[in-house]
Amino acid sequence: MTGIATAFRALAATAAALLAVTVTAPVAQAKPEPKAPGEFVPLSSVDPTIIQEMRYPTAHDFMGEPVDGYRQPLCILTRPAAEALHRAQLRLLRQGYSLKVYDCYRPQRAVDHFVRWAKDLDDETMKGEFYPRVDKSRLFADGYIAEKSGHSRGSTVDLTLVRLPALPTRPYRPGERLVPCYAPKADRFPDNSVDMGTGFDCFDTLSHTDDPRVRGVQRANRQFLRKTLTEAGFVNLAEEWWHYTFRPETFPHTYFDFPVARRSVAGH
Repeated sequence: MTGIATAFRALAATAAALLAVTVTAPVAQAKPEPKAPGEFVPLSSVDPTIIQEMRYPTAHDFMGEPVDGYRQPLCILTRPAAEALHRAQLRLLRQGYSLKVYDCYRPQRAVDHFVRWAKDLDDETMKGEFYPRVDKSRLFADGYIAEKSGHSRGSTVDLTLVRLPALPTRPYRPGERLVPCYAPKADRFPDNSVDMGTGFDCFDTLSHTDDPRVRGVQRANRQFLRKTLTEAGFVNLAEEWWHYTFRPETFPHTYFDFPVARRSVAGH
């Protein structure tokens, strides 16, 4: 019995020592999330009338899943860009239209997520809607995906026009039948915006703002959007009718990585 008692005492002493180490060991501190500089604001604080349909916190995007870094469906921009959108919105409201934003500031971690997805050639979940005529292996070469995005500098926005009063749009249902983004407006995924000839994020040359195949009302709508935003200080990316950058940019050479979340701009 003496040997057994001695063994128990030894085990008890070892357990006590381990417990002491556990209690006194320093607790690993989670790395704090970066916050936005004071020059960034939520768009709604500058103009609450601009419609926000933020796509990347949802599964209705070209990857088919929420994008890294989008914690809330929130448009964040540098204040000068937000104020310029407000000026454009005032003009549009008088004409019976509203702006609608799909994406604004984009953290670098989201861009990194795009890059990882583009390199996985087996994942073509959303090909039928967003890039039906483009081989996924060509996304980098054709310029649809890049390792840096102007959105990460905070003065670039993806947007469209909505005729007022704005009709409700139904949510995307994962797994639903996909229709090409360049199909007639009545056939493709429903959107309460005016007809621009393609949907948002359509990886196709038909998305080029001045593609000669886009005519009639669709062309007029693109020109109307561009004229309105150009007069407010924005510059269009020729390859994407929805993509505009306010100039001069507040941060022309900085790519930020704070998450898209209210806490990132709390108090701004």
